[in-house]
Order: sequence, then C-alpha cells, then structure tokens
Amino acid sequence: RKFHPQDTIVDVAGHKFGGNNFQFIAGPCSVEAEYQGLLDVAFTAKEMGCQFLRGGAFKPRTSPYDFQGLEEKGLQYLAKASKETGLLVVTEVMDTMDISLICKYADILQVGARNMQNFKLLKALGKIKKPVMIKRGPAATIKEFLLAAEYVVSNGNEKVILCERGIRSFDSQFSRNVLDIAAVPIIRKY
Repeated sequence: RKFHPQDTIVDVAGHKFGGNNFQFIAGPCSVEAEYQGLLDVAFTAKEMGCQFLRGGAFKPRTSPYDFQGLEEKGLQYLAKASKETGLLVVTEVMDTMDISLICKYADILQVGARNMQNFKLLKALGKIKKPVMIKRGPAATIKEFLLAAEYVVSNGNEKVILCERGIRSFDSQFSRNVLDIAAVPIIRKY
C-alpha cells in the first residue's frame, strides 16, 4: 500500500477483478475428455452468470499414477467450449516450458496451490502480458501468499489476481480445506 495505495483492478476483456468487483469462475477440476460434459458445464456456468470457465489441462497430482491431464488436447477442448459459450478460459500452468502454449488458449493463467512457491515459474509469469491468478497454498501464511504475487509483479506483470482457496486441516474427512475467510480483509489491507 505504500507504493500503490489504490486497489489493484485487473481487467480481463471487460471483466474486472479487485476493488468492489466480483467475478464468477466455474468448471471441472480437470478436463478429461471432449465429451465428459465440459460443454454442458460451460453452458450451465454461463446461464448461472459466470464469466469464466476454469478447467485443468495440466494437473499436478499427489500420486504419480493418477491422471495428469490431457495437456494441449485439454486446452483445445477448453477453447472450443469458450468459443461456443463466450466464457473466458482460466487454466493452470505448472511449468515454465508450458507458458507460451497455454497463453495461446487461456485468458488467465492460474498458479495452483502446489506451485504457489515455484519461484522460477512465478518469475517467468512476470514476463508475460496475461493476467495470473495465484491460489494460496494449503500451508502458506498470508505473507508468503503476498510475496508469491510480488515475484510476478517484481518481474513486470502487475495483472495478479489472488485466490484464497483454503488452508489445510488435519481432519481429512470433514474439513480438508478450510476457507480462511479472515485472510481476505487482511490481504485487502496490504
């Protein structure tokens, strides 16, 4: 706030994030097939007032044996759904080598919670012109979350959107991810 006292507003094709603006983003965790219902989800999201379709074409998984994403084919499916619905695309980037490919298809590049502290990736995203949405890591402090955004900003890209996705608890059955709603006013202060 010392260097930038006003709220940051990130404009994505006329849809604004920040300040008193509110956007809806919806979609499947991962894009698994062209006909898995992605278009149905996209049309339903559009009908419900969403402006953005989110789906993972590249998926980090805890187990190396789980589905890892369709990569470019998944991006193509998202682009098709975007074309048919008018929704803008949000998708995760996991590796610096994939940034230029994902930029061809996505309107917002998402840094997932597991990559929030991938500093090489954050620096590279600072060199692009597209908006970057950073999801808070499950064990990240508010300061670490804000400094992840600073990695992008300090490398030239001020179009950073922060996404509070919840912090981890040790109760995997009832409260795996607890939304830390108290973080929102604290972050707005900084």
